[in-house]
Amino acid sequence: MRRHQSGCLLVRAGTERVGLVLADVIGVVQLGEVRPVPVMEPAVRGLVAMHGRMVPLVHLASLLQGVAHPSGTGTVGVVMDVEGKRVCLEVEDAEILLREPALPVPAGEALPWAIGVARHGTELVPILDLSALSSRLLEATLQ
Repeated sequence: MRRHQSGCLLVRAGTERVGLVLADVIGVVQLGEVRPVPVMEPAVRGLVAMHGRMVPLVHLASLLQGVAHPSGTGTVGVVMDVEGKRVCLEVEDAEILLREPALPVPAGEALPWAIGVARHGTELVPILDLSALSSRLLEATLQ
């Protein structure tokens, strides 16, 4: 059974709503001070302190769009486990927790970074496949 069937957290990334696999979510946090660091990935804002550890902060909308993060820092972060490493995704809002199993990506949809979709009212929301973005996300861990 795939992990995304346990549910997802719907978040707003820029103007889009996406789902994050609940099994990979460690927590939703208020963002504090960001320490800028030199990295190759333009979506990486820097490092933030989370429970005594420095964790990379990645602006999720910028990561999905392949652009540099905006100048102003948001206030909401979702701490995720990405292939055994912690990464904080900066989002505009963490909105809804859904426990329903994911649905397959509809035929003809081009969502290479989605592992499925979640139904929210009449809307189908793509559930983000962090593995598909892992090379860019793990760049943020400053290995």
